[in-house]
Amino acid sequence: MTARMYTTVPKFQPLKPLQQWLDHIEINNPKLARFLCQLIPSQCPFERDITFFGHILFHIPPMCKLNPLYDELIGLRFRALCYLADICGEDVTSYC
Repeated sequence: MTARMYTTVPKFQPLKPLQQWLDHIEINNPKLARFLCQLIPSQCPFERDITFFGHILFHIPPMCKLNPLYDELIGLRFRALCYLADICGEDVTSYC
């Protein structure tokens, strides 16, 4: 038996620095946390049910999953909500 060496070619990821930057943003200001919670929507604004006379004709699925920064933005919003709730003691139900 001969052993073969397989090398992996690094993937080209042009958005990786931006993803890492978003993941490392620290929330330490209530004003910034409130701004982020208002700026980043809690659910996809593109998801819709198209109705005609009360009957659903078709459903448009959420398009946000196609965004390559979706997970990082949702994580940033979650960290902002946690900061407001845990550190500042604010009621965050208005952002949900």
